[in-house]
Amino acid sequence: MINYGKYPLLGINISAVDYEYSVAEIIKAAHDNRPLAVSALAVHGVMTGYLDQVQRRRINGLDLVLPDGQPVRWGLNWKHKLKLLNRVYGPELMLRVINAAANEKIPFYLYGSTEQTINLLKKNLQNKSSNLIIAGMTPSKFRRITINEKEEIVEKIKASGAKIVLVGLGCPRQEVWVFEYRNLLKMPLLAVGAAFDFHAGVLNQAPPWMQKNGLEWFYRFLQEPRRLFKRYVVLNPYYLLLLFLEVLGLRHIPVLLPTGKEPEKKFG
Repeated sequence: MINYGKYPLLGINISAVDYEYSVAEIIKAAHDNRPLAVSALAVHGVMTGYLDQVQRRRINGLDLVLPDGQPVRWGLNWKHKLKLLNRVYGPELMLRVINAAANEKIPFYLYGSTEQTINLLKKNLQNKSSNLIIAGMTPSKFRRITINEKEEIVEKIKASGAKIVLVGLGCPRQEVWVFEYRNLLKMPLLAVGAAFDFHAGVLNQAPPWMQKNGLEWFYRFLQEPRRLFKRYVVLNPYYLLLLFLEVLGLRHIPVLLPTGKEPEKKFG
């Protein structure tokens, strides 16, 4: 179990931890009925924080910001001389948390994606294990929600008996959601990116060798080139340039913490 602490990368405090530590913290918080805001962040997530100072404050207000992408792990190791051997990949973390929750009879909630995808996800997860306790699920509304709708979502999750919420809204919406709901729900909130689509069978995951070598972005780009062009063809090289300048000490990007005045976006 590894926890080296938090280290800044382009102004984002990344938690230098492994799967074992992450799962243990999430399960412990679930048992303690304690808020715990978690996101598995790849390069795109880091860059949203770099480019938007309000979003940077939100991300730095989360409890665990995990190195989801290999370039994020490499950046931590390169800049801070760490020896993280593995990333903490959102889809894999989701399965590990679900398995741990099943073993300890902890109910969890699925929030996000489309109704079709979330139904497929539920079916696939139940086929893998009969011990899972899915307390409830709510698909995304794919729009801003009202204050009343936000209160209804909170009450629905509380009434379900869930102890963990898995959030699949996509970056950066899911980080905003986790940040805004953190103090409204006394349980771990885990943003897992494209994990819902992968485990529902809607999207194919990159082969393990591509994941290991940091080429998952290329695999996903080939699947959705139009939607992911800016994310991968523009932001990935920009990330590498900024990281290079930061490591050389030629650029300093401040870590900004929440002020309590971040405007709510109320994603649903």
